[in-house]
Amino acid sequence: MTITIQQPGERFVTNVGWLNSKHSFNFGSHYSPLHNGHGLLLVNNDDRVAPASGFGTHGHRDMEIVTWVLSGTLEHNDSEGNHGVLYPGLAQRMSAGTGIRHSEMNPSPDTAVHFVQMWVLPDAQGVRPGYQQLDINAELAKRSLVPIASGKGHDAAISIHQRNAVLWGARLAADQTVALPDDPHVHAFVALGSATLGTGAVLATGAAARLTAAGAVSLTAGPDGAELLVWATA
Repeated sequence: MTITIQQPGERFVTNVGWLNSKHSFNFGSHYSPLHNGHGLLLVNNDDRVAPASGFGTHGHRDMEIVTWVLSGTLEHNDSEGNHGVLYPGLAQRMSAGTGIRHSEMNPSPDTAVHFVQMWVLPDAQGVRPGYQQLDINAELAKRSLVPIASGKGHDAAISIHQRNAVLWGARLAADQTVALPDDPHVHAFVALGSATLGTGAVLATGAAARLTAAGAVSLTAGPDGAELLVWATA
C-alpha cells in the first residue's frame, strides 16, 4: 500500500505564450523516472489556452484520450469528420486507434479555455478511430462521484476501449466527503478547489494523490468545495 502526493508546484510546466500546460506525468521533453504514469493513466495535462489559439492538426495512434473542460470552450475537429464544441460538464472521448488527426482550438476571441486532457492505454490496439461526447451536468449535480468515462459499461458515461479503467468525477460542496474507489491504482486530481485525504494530506488546486492498493480512503472538499477527476484502473 502506497499513497504519494504530487503538489501543484511539483508538476512539469510548458509555457509557450498561448499555452500554459502543467503535466502530472512525463510528456514531450519532460521526463522523470518518478512520473511514468499511474496504472493505465499515462497523461494528465492541466491546460490553459489563450483566446483564438490552440493545437493545430496533429495525429495520434492507439490511445484513449479524454478531455474535460473546466472553463471556457474548446472546439474539436478530426479526420473522421467529427466536430464538437466542449464546455464544462460535456465529456469527450477520442479513440485514436489505427490513427486519427485532429485539432483543438479555443474559438473565443477574448476568453481563455481551461481543460484537463487525460490519456489511457487501450486494452486492444488497432481499433477503429472513434469519438463520443456526452453532457453529464445533471449527474454531477448529485454532488457525488459519478462515472465520466468508463470501460465497464456505466450508464450516463462516455465509453472507452479499456475494460479496466473508469474516470470518476465530482463537484463537491464545502466539507463534503466521498469515498475514493478501491482499485489497484487510483489517481485523484483536484482540478478546482481543495480537498483533504482521510490520511490528513491536504490537496490544493492542481494537486493529486496517487494511491496503490490503498484500500478505502476518503476525501473531503475544502471550504470552497472541489471539482475532482479520479481515475480508477488496474
